[in-house]
Amino acid sequence: MRLWCAIATRTPRSPPPTPTPVPPVPSPILPDVAPERGAAHALLAVDLGVRTGLALYGGDGRLRWYRSQNFGSAARLRRAVPAVLGALPALARLVIEGGGSLADAWVREAERRGVPVRQIGAEEWRRLLLLPREQRRGTEAKRHASALARRVIEWSAAPRPTALRHDAAEAILAGLWGVLDAGWLTALPPALRR
Repeated sequence: MRLWCAIATRTPRSPPPTPTPVPPVPSPILPDVAPERGAAHALLAVDLGVRTGLALYGGDGRLRWYRSQNFGSAARLRRAVPAVLGALPALARLVIEGGGSLADAWVREAERRGVPVRQIGAEEWRRLLLLPREQRRGTEAKRHASALARRVIEWSAAPRPTALRHDAAEAILAGLWGVLDAGWLTALPPALRR
């Protein structure tokens, strides 16, 4: 009778993985746009997310620039907030669409700089800018928001997009809500009314 012995084989222990360093914040964060002559103040609208929508309005209530920025991670976004706000010396107001921990970084930095913050949900600007039938479903609301954002771009004579991401479109409309809320525009411009 044969006895079989099981020999425990050990696989060599691999060294613990080295943590991958967090890549730096992409540069430039903001578009290369010359500051407006005589600009007394500006409003920045932010559609929160790791992929963030940004839209800047001038004191005349017109859109200056907009963009979608993928920060890649919440940590990189939090590190980028001071640079974004620091690049806008005439910033007088910040409108944030959304909440949670990502909003906290924006609110803290804006308060540190003495910039008033309005934090809203998408339903606030949708109620003002979209018809009730356009708000019934999220996908439908995003489609109508994109169409209205393109009209805001045209009315403002801002550079036309090749592709307009929904986060940038929503930042544009949160910003339009913000300039109306601040009184920079007294009513929705005729070109944007329906």
